[in-house]
Amino acid sequence: MSVAVSILAGTTISVHAAQEIGWPEKEELKFGFIKLTDMAPLAIAYEKGYFEEEGLYVTLEAQANWKVLLDRVIDGQLDGAHMLAGQPLGATIGFGTKADIITAFSMDLNGNAITVSNDIWQQMKPHIPQKDGKPVHPIKADALKPVVDKYKAQGKPFNMGMVFPVSTHNYELRYWLAAGGIHPGFYAPEKGDTSGQLQADALLSVTPPPQMPATMEAGTIYGYCVGEPWNQQAVFKGIGVPVVTDYEIWKDNPEKVFGVSKAWADKYPNTHIRVVKAMIRAAMWLDANNNANRPEAVKILSKSQYVGADYEVIANSMTGTFEYEKGDKRSVPDFNVFFRYNATYPYYSDAIWYLTQMRRWGQISQAKSDDWYKEIAKKVYRPDIYAQAAKALIAEGKAKASEFPEFATESGFKPPQTHFIDNIVYDGSQPNAYLEKFAIGLKGDSKL
Repeated sequence: MSVAVSILAGTTISVHAAQEIGWPEKEELKFGFIKLTDMAPLAIAYEKGYFEEEGLYVTLEAQANWKVLLDRVIDGQLDGAHMLAGQPLGATIGFGTKADIITAFSMDLNGNAITVSNDIWQQMKPHIPQKDGKPVHPIKADALKPVVDKYKAQGKPFNMGMVFPVSTHNYELRYWLAAGGIHPGFYAPEKGDTSGQLQADALLSVTPPPQMPATMEAGTIYGYCVGEPWNQQAVFKGIGVPVVTDYEIWKDNPEKVFGVSKAWADKYPNTHIRVVKAMIRAAMWLDANNNANRPEAVKILSKSQYVGADYEVIANSMTGTFEYEKGDKRSVPDFNVFFRYNATYPYYSDAIWYLTQMRRWGQISQAKSDDWYKEIAKKVYRPDIYAQAAKALIAEGKAKASEFPEFATESGFKPPQTHFIDNIVYDGSQPNAYLEKFAIGLKGDSKL
């Protein structure tokens, strides 16, 4: 009897929450994205009519690069956008463009890889353990270090590409390199140095994702970290080899977010919740029945207005496989995760990880207290808005409570995470203690 009463009470609360979401204050919306596989929740919410069911009439528009995308959200040309997880955080703390950007929706987990040119791969190969004639994965940057050291000895710069200074890709590439003893360089914004190349063994610079393969083929960079389909594209073109996925660097790492300006969210609260509702449904569809809908999703994403890459290239990772060296295709069922493992929930601990890496590499130039990290995370990541959207979907019978965190008790901090390539444990509640664990990087009161 008491169980039934408690279930009924929960339903009443959810229905009440759903009723509180009024009509959208703004119905016609324009959202931006970059041509990457992980923009999928936006494309699916549009194509499956989830936006329209929320009374929203959405236009999706590809953007030239991440800076243009962020600037257009800030100035109101875009209502919201597919963003790098570091963008709302970087903007809020004033690294680059200063603006209050928030996120109530995490778009996906994993989805990136690090690719090197064929020439670099051949130089790495002697340092990689083999089993049954194939490289043992994960491949660590230890195998790249002798190559980088050789270039340094010859006075040649070792250039690599990443997509943006506050991108997941930048932090993943830096994490992987540093774990192998290769210094990826520091930023010193207070000294006017935003190159990120101070004291670097490998020189990282920005290259837009679709241009990565051609830039590497031209010899301007020797490798890069990017999202799909631009790693598999290198395999298909025969110009490079993806050596490690971000799933292997940090298992089930958060990747993109859906970002809006705080002013927009404050002005259109019902609209915002309804957008999140539609995107949660899209994420559920993408992961339903063990990825059964992925072939259809790939067909949609391969359209020129979305990602515009060949079906086969996008399918290689989206359908649960990943090809490393040509012909070495391996099963990676979680290469792209959109809903399972609470992928869509905006965890404070995810935000804090990005902030620790900003501090580690000098984008945050001064020491900050643990409380500062938590305050910024809570300012930018908005699980309260997410919970309203999820509860409304549960009340409408479109989702089950069991598919979400337990909102009444959820702290926003994941338990300590152990699945990093260097086996260093991350506890989001202790950011400064975490930074102390790294041999390479700023920590404590150190500054440049």
